[in-house]
Amino acid sequence: MPKIKMKSNSGAKKRFRFTATGKVKHKRAFRSHILTKKSTKRKRHLRGNGIISASDTAKVVRMLPYGS
Repeated sequence: MPKIKMKSNSGAKKRFRFTATGKVKHKRAFRSHILTKKSTKRKRHLRGNGIISASDTAKVVRMLPYGS
C-alpha cells in the first residue's frame, strides 16, 4: 500500500506563511477596499504582515502539515 498523504487546508495555504523560525505570518485584514474613508494612520498600521499568536499557531500548523 502506498503511504497516504495528509491534505493541507486550501484556505490556510492562501492565507498563512511560515517564517524561518517557525512562526506563522498573516496578511492584515481591512486593507483591500473602501480605503478612502480610512485614515492614513490606520492604513499605515495595517501595512506589512502580522504574526499569529502562540495559542493559534498550533491550529494553523495542524491545517498545514507540510508547511506552506
